[in-house]
Amino acid sequence: MVLSKPGQGMPPPLILLVDDHAQNIELLEAYLEELCATIATASDGVEALAAIAQAKPDLILLDVMMPRMSGFQLAAKLRAADATRAIPIIMVTALGEVSDVQRAGDLGISDYLTKPVNKNELLVRVRSILAARTNA
Repeated sequence: MVLSKPGQGMPPPLILLVDDHAQNIELLEAYLEELCATIATASDGVEALAAIAQAKPDLILLDVMMPRMSGFQLAAKLRAADATRAIPIIMVTALGEVSDVQRAGDLGISDYLTKPVNKNELLVRVRSILAARTNA
């Protein structure tokens, strides 16, 4: 789903939203609609792996608590594979304990936001990560 018309030149970045709650996906899509980005979604880690195999995203927004495969398990799999190791991941989760943030850091997570997510904070962090990848 393309939420905004891409600018000229580079194709729009692909952002994968991974969350098992449809309302959370809808909210994140609404927050990101002002970006020139293509948005893909997955309802758990297993679906996310299939989506990533089809098209490598430029950024993943990842929930932690999901059925079949948690966000931490997915992140560990992505970091273990050469093809996906460098994909930036922003955890977007209700888990706000220091141990959860530390675990995310140990997995090489790019950023960590707790729910409810502030739209402006999310957009600043997403734009920053996408800009860094564009300028690399």
